[in-house]
Amino acid sequence: MKVAFLFGGLPHYYVLLLNKLNSINKNLEIIVYYPESNESHSLGKNVYQDKKNVLFKTFALKETLNLFGKPKIVGLKKRLEIDLPDLLIVVWPYTLSIFLDFNLLSFLKKKNIKIFEKSIPYQVPYFNKAWEYYKNPDKILDENLKPLAVKGLKTSLKYYLLTLYRKYQFNKADGHVCYLPEAFDILGSYGVSKEKIHVILNSPITENFLQAYELVSKEEQKLDKNPFRIIHIGRLVKWKKVHLLIDSVKKLYEEFPKIELLVLGDGPELENLSKLAKDLNLESNIKFVGSIYDPIEIARYFSCSTIYVLAGTGGLSINDAMSLKMPIICSECDGTEKVLVKNGVNGYIFETDNVNDLSQKIKKILVNPALGSKMGEYSQEIIKKEVNENIVIQNYIKAFRQIKKF
Repeated sequence: MKVAFLFGGLPHYYVLLLNKLNSINKNLEIIVYYPESNESHSLGKNVYQDKKNVLFKTFALKETLNLFGKPKIVGLKKRLEIDLPDLLIVVWPYTLSIFLDFNLLSFLKKKNIKIFEKSIPYQVPYFNKAWEYYKNPDKILDENLKPLAVKGLKTSLKYYLLTLYRKYQFNKADGHVCYLPEAFDILGSYGVSKEKIHVILNSPITENFLQAYELVSKEEQKLDKNPFRIIHIGRLVKWKKVHLLIDSVKKLYEEFPKIELLVLGDGPELENLSKLAKDLNLESNIKFVGSIYDPIEIARYFSCSTIYVLAGTGGLSINDAMSLKMPIICSECDGTEKVLVKNGVNGYIFETDNVNDLSQKIKKILVNPALGSKMGEYSQEIIKKEVNENIVIQNYIKAFRQIKKF
């Protein structure tokens, strides 16, 4: 069976997953189409891409903008005519140009190439609640925390038309692969049958982090153990909301003067966050380590930390931290936290943007190390038994076999 993906790039974590998926069955072949430019319109800034360690076929194609200002891939039909995959899996916003290209749709139908849409889904309202949801489109933010649209009747109508288009697109697709069980209800509200929806979950290669944990636990620690050390990893963009975490450290400093925050990552917000730490007189308490991608090196920093906190949007970093036996504190991320974080069991969910609630949740673990340790154990068990790359891969295969036996 030949499965083609249309992505906005080659993020390193997805390369690893697809490498493994591509290698498990000699009758399964993976192909990925992606924009030839490193500045893809659909991939966030500073997303680390790995184009060297790819073990599947890839084709870099030209990206342009369609009439709606959304990215589309040029020459996709010609590439499909050559490759003739059994299944094409597409992510938003490329779905927009594909499902409105009736010439392409006709070709796909003629060649019996099925189309699956891949989504979380996140920030997709229930169909019967869409009008109410889009009354405040200024509350829907991009990764720079800027509103995607200006509030007003014209904008609400525009987004409601998008909802009607989604109803068409969701039902036109031959199937859906989604990260969340909630997809059954969300897509179901648009009339999509349950048989078309496949919940695959989402995971990096956690096996690498589990192995790194075991290795690093036998080493001498990279840093002195600090029971008041918090850690965060991720791109330094505004929607990660590291500023909230820094504000929380300031609130907790008087009670916990040894509190420390390690920030692993890089990005356009580094300068602003460094300035904030300086302005709050926290330069000695907050350390910006830079980008690290090696699981063993990451594990070394986590092994001498106490709590992992994601204050804003994200997802896979939670999987990584849980693999490394960390208690998790997060708010609404991208929806996947609903599967990963069991509130009060392996961590806490704090109220979005509420620095006081975030501080209180951190304090609960700082004053009770045994609780944090127990939560970390639960985190790793969830990864081992419920959410890992092997489960994701098997869920993918189940979805593929709906199309063709292999």
